[in-house]
Amino acid sequence: MRLLALLAAAVGLAALALYLLRATLRRMGRRALLRFRARVDRYKFAEKQQIIDELLQDPAIVTAVAQHVADGHDTTEATWARVRRYLDEIVPQFNVLAYYRLGYGIANAVLRVFWKVSVESASPGAVERLPRNAIVVYLINHRSNADYILVAYALAGRVSISYAVGEWARAFPLEFLFKRFGSYFIRRGYREALYHTVLERYVQHITAHGVTQGIFPEGGLTRDGRLRPGKIGLLDYLLGTGRDAEFRDRLVLVPVALNYDRVLEDRTLLRELRLRAEREQSGGAHRERPSRWAQLSEVTRFVLWNAARAFTGRWRRYGRAAVIVGDPVPLALWFAEERARGDGDLFALPREARLARVQALCDAMLSRIGEIVPVTPVPLACAAIQSFDADVITRGQLLDRMAEMRDVLLELNGRVLRHDRDIGETFDVAYRMLRMRRVLSRHGDAYIVLAHGRELVSYYANSIAHLLGEFEAGVRARDALPATEAAGAFGAH
Repeated sequence: MRLLALLAAAVGLAALALYLLRATLRRMGRRALLRFRARVDRYKFAEKQQIIDELLQDPAIVTAVAQHVADGHDTTEATWARVRRYLDEIVPQFNVLAYYRLGYGIANAVLRVFWKVSVESASPGAVERLPRNAIVVYLINHRSNADYILVAYALAGRVSISYAVGEWARAFPLEFLFKRFGSYFIRRGYREALYHTVLERYVQHITAHGVTQGIFPEGGLTRDGRLRPGKIGLLDYLLGTGRDAEFRDRLVLVPVALNYDRVLEDRTLLRELRLRAEREQSGGAHRERPSRWAQLSEVTRFVLWNAARAFTGRWRRYGRAAVIVGDPVPLALWFAEERARGDGDLFALPREARLARVQALCDAMLSRIGEIVPVTPVPLACAAIQSFDADVITRGQLLDRMAEMRDVLLELNGRVLRHDRDIGETFDVAYRMLRMRRVLSRHGDAYIVLAHGRELVSYYANSIAHLLGEFEAGVRARDALPATEAAGAFGAH
């Protein structure tokens, strides 16, 4: 009896401790939300298993399973097991403390170490004035893997975003963290019809429940600095929610443009661009990506080099990381225009015709993103450098050209950070970074563009060349990078 009493007391104490822990975590979560005054979509708090159970009963998934079995791919039992694995892989489990305490803390620490962050809105308050039942999707240009934390940090005081994340993050602890942040994983390039039905229905399911999402319509990182052509897979899934008239009036796209004075992966991305060009020239004999060991070696060198700089007191931040949140684009008007075409409902069209309409929308949104790309000191200096057909440029020439470009940008409504600052100060900020990267070398009153720095000059100049009006042609003509699939796609707006 005494033993039973002790066991009962131990169980009671454990239950009490668990109750108190949960109560404490709930209070901490509420405090985090009050601190940031952010909107968290209610459906994000749904249990993962609840979402999976709802999707397992989805008629489209049931039909896809039957088709998979009918095509002879597997048995019914094995196919349903495959669907459950897909759902377990895709569906996250959002945790408000992980997002606003751990995630925000990591983002704040990482961003402050590397950059000075600037966040602006094209029209302040425009997103906040949207109806409370609006389903908001942020479309973001993709320059770095740091984009995820930069945008989440920039919008932390407004809303928590669920990202579509590629398989690169499916490694411990990234997978655990991203799922707690509410992000869902997708398999890029995976062609199985069953998987895509499961993914499509998940995306439409959370969209219908009002979950705010962030997607990168380029489908991957830019390797030459330009905006890439749009890929419409996820956008098409999202728009599919508009089959229900209720959601057509609630869907809103918000363009978000990013730019950096230094992209951490820039040299890796440029190497991949060269490898791709070599592979195309040789008929596929070269690898498009470096091996994992090569990537690990590069990351190790980067960490050790920066650690040494910090240890010796020579550490400097990498300039600016800038975010511009554009004006919201309600899709009610777009759906109405599609209905007014006179060729029937958008979703009744043949798949190819419907995807062409979605592609046109995607291209228009990428154009909007391109129009608000922030102009930071390094891209402006690189554009000025590239506009000269010379490797030796005097300081006076550079400052005059940068001033002329800044005037053109401001005239064309370009988003120039600190445009009120003296142009000499802007160049000096950029030069510190370019000197550290061994792109520019100063000799007296002249600057020499070092041979191995030409690619970086082109990479950063390309990020704003489309905004430069009369100077664009000259900057494009001296691009030192290989021609890519993005060439000409969004070269002018």
